[in-house]
Amino acid sequence: MEEKWEKMEELSGISEPEVEKAEEIEILRKDLADLKNKYLRLYADFENYKKMVAKEKEEMLKYSNEELIKEILPVMDYLELALQHSSNEANKALAEGVELTLKEMRATLEKFGLSIISAIGKPFDPSVHHAMAQIESEEAENNTIITEFRKGYMLRERVLRPSLVGVSKKSAEEIKNNIEEE
Repeated sequence: MEEKWEKMEELSGISEPEVEKAEEIEILRKDLADLKNKYLRLYADFENYKKMVAKEKEEMLKYSNEELIKEILPVMDYLELALQHSSNEANKALAEGVELTLKEMRATLEKFGLSIISAIGKPFDPSVHHAMAQIESEEAENNTIITEFRKGYMLRERVLRPSLVGVSKKSAEEIKNNIEEE
């Protein structure tokens, strides 16, 4: 057997230890390639994880005041209600104070991303409005908001509290007339 190997060495010019080293080098190259691929996948996963954590942190900071603002909204409602019911002259100074307080409160909350959802005269949108009543109206288009019972608010792009609204509907007689015309 050794003679055979010696003949192969003579013909190829490569000794047995060199062949073993070459095979070992090839195995190590394959292992290195596999480890590189694993490293690249792991690196990509880690980069995606970092982006996800950064996005979550940004969202958390963006909406961190949400619960506090939700607690303040009823106070603003009460101040608005007090203004609506302070029509006599004896309470004029008090009403002005309440109005200034409400104005300052709104301005402060706007700095943190709070905005009022516009409602009256707009088409009903169930994503930002909550219909409390349907009111027959000949003047308004069907499904148009004609009454606002409570203001709605957005915190940046998120609905914090939907507007409570009354939506117009055509009278039964008007619907009947439209059907007959068709």
